[in-house]
Amino acid sequence: QVEMVESGGGSVQAGGSLRLSCAGSGRTFSNYDMGWFRQAPGKEREFVAAINWSGGNTIYADSVKGRFTISRDDAKNMVYLQMDSLKPEDTAVYYCAHNTAGPATIPDYWGQGTQVTVSS
Repeated sequence: QVEMVESGGGSVQAGGSLRLSCAGSGRTFSNYDMGWFRQAPGKEREFVAAINWSGGNTIYADSVKGRFTISRDDAKNMVYLQMDSLKPEDTAVYYCAHNTAGPATIPDYWGQGTQVTVSS
């Protein structure tokens, strides 16, 4: 069992930045691929970014490539998503995902989500 709590969401104007954090308890994040997904109102949950167990490989959705950066700190059992050059279409609830290598992998655990709102 693993519990994850996201933080760092909020409201920001277009072009701004936010840094999301995901804190884990229970099962360690070590040796697991980790990721972020998001869900906008009226839309399905979609993949955003993933980082492999060693931190050596990352993958991003085309819509965020070059603007978002995923990272991890296994000593603290944390995963981060740095979001720069935010756009109104980035508005969504962002979820931390445990044991996911990318959009085709269904995570085994989800966080509760944190709201990100980008205004134009």
